[in-house]
Amino acid sequence: MGYSNYNNNWVWLACPNCNKERWVYLPKTKQTKFTGLCHLCSVRALNLKGENNPCWRGGRIKTSEGYVFIKLQPDNFFYPMANKPRGYVMEHRLVMAKHLGRCLHRWEILHHKGIRYTGKQNKSDNLIDNLELTTQGSHSLEHSKGYRDGYQKGLYDGHEARIKQLESRVTLLEAENIILKQDEQLIPGRNTDSIA
Repeated sequence: MGYSNYNNNWVWLACPNCNKERWVYLPKTKQTKFTGLCHLCSVRALNLKGENNPCWRGGRIKTSEGYVFIKLQPDNFFYPMANKPRGYVMEHRLVMAKHLGRCLHRWEILHHKGIRYTGKQNKSDNLIDNLELTTQGSHSLEHSKGYRDGYQKGLYDGHEARIKQLESRVTLLEAENIILKQDEQLIPGRNTDSIA
């Protein structure tokens, strides 16, 4: 039994954990792990940690920027690299740390080379051949290299276009000069100096 109110679906449902019956809103589009739980049971589920939490995704989170974070346990050798309240570390830093066999310092920066993808997909391509250990200064230079190269190319293209334009102007002036000399030879009495 249920009813619909302005395209909202409400059903009389018992909580799967405590069997408390009440009206529950069931969205048409997305069913979650909390759908059907009463308020008290959903709060308890949210307070569960790790694998017991219904929102657990295997300890792997992908951000909107494309970076991947991995959950580390406190007994893990690389746990000092993790952010302390939650225990997550960026996957590309973890991959490089395992490759080097040591924890990375905070000032060490990793650059995604982008050998397979560009953009957001590149940030989740955390294979060791796509990563390069660098410093903040050289990392900034690497990212601005494309802008510098584009500026230089635009500058070069602009100079080349201007040179071609001037060469065509010189060719046109030379042709006009030849025509004027031929006109002067055809009309011998004409004096160009007296024209004022």
